[in-house]
Amino acid sequence: MADFSRPGSLYGAVDLGARKQAIDAQARREAAGPQAATSASVVDVTEETFTTDVIDRSMTMPVVLDLWSPRAPGSAQLSPVLEKVVGDLGGRAVLAKVNVDTSPQIAQALRVQAVPTVLAIFQGQAVTGFQQVLPEQEVRRWLDELMGAVEQFYQANPDARPAPADGEQQQQAPDGPPADPDMVAAEQAIESGDLDAAQEAYQRLLARSPGNEDAKMGLAGVGLIKRTAEADPADVQRRLQDPADIDAQLLAADLEMLSGSVDEAFGRVIAVVKRTSGDERDKARRHLLGLFDALPTEDPSLAKARRALASALF
Repeated sequence: MADFSRPGSLYGAVDLGARKQAIDAQARREAAGPQAATSASVVDVTEETFTTDVIDRSMTMPVVLDLWSPRAPGSAQLSPVLEKVVGDLGGRAVLAKVNVDTSPQIAQALRVQAVPTVLAIFQGQAVTGFQQVLPEQEVRRWLDELMGAVEQFYQANPDARPAPADGEQQQQAPDGPPADPDMVAAEQAIESGDLDAAQEAYQRLLARSPGNEDAKMGLAGVGLIKRTAEADPADVQRRLQDPADIDAQLLAADLEMLSGSVDEAFGRVIAVVKRTSGDERDKARRHLLGLFDALPTEDPSLAKARRALASALF
């Protein structure tokens, strides 16, 4: 069962725009071709060094926390993958390894129930993570989304960005076209908490430019937030016990999207499509298409979900 209370991103609800940055990063990596991975910044953490090596360091860069045990076969599979993918970041993140057998208080403080568990620590807080052995491709995707969200945090909070080291020059992004005024208005409205104004701005932009993907994603994201603003996760969990409560299933999918469980959200709605008919099936189908709009078109989760939806319908 999904845990709707777990924070899915740096902002308490996943910023789906980070997925677009993650996909762009993956495309750049593939275009560059194979290259030797940079040696990972890896540190073994104990209860005595946790504050310095994890909390303090997370104030300037994301720390990937690998909670492992020599007794867990999954740890032996996952730890080398983490070292490789974090190493490929070239020092933009650090991998901190915690042996839960010798440092049980760390595991207890973080409420770790099984190993391996991986958590991302940024600005002193656990912001996202997973608790199973994932293939390298999925770990890379998770890490790219994390780094995209970190970059968005720094863009929104430029004063929090750490100063470059001596002799290091920050890369300057090339000047792009001027920002669309409706896009600017939408972003300002979101910052001020006026979701209705943001929705109207995105709609104006799409009326002029129906193919604007950023506006489409923004509008879908605002819709997600508005639909879940007053949702009680505990009440949703109770309602899910009734298979006939379609609205509960759709609201649960919205909460899963916001927590970052995109594939789980898609799978939930597709399951509703499979077992319903008539107006209920059409309602679920249209809801799923709305969730699709919250992601960039090249997101791999979309292709998989579209195939599953076609199979469910036909």
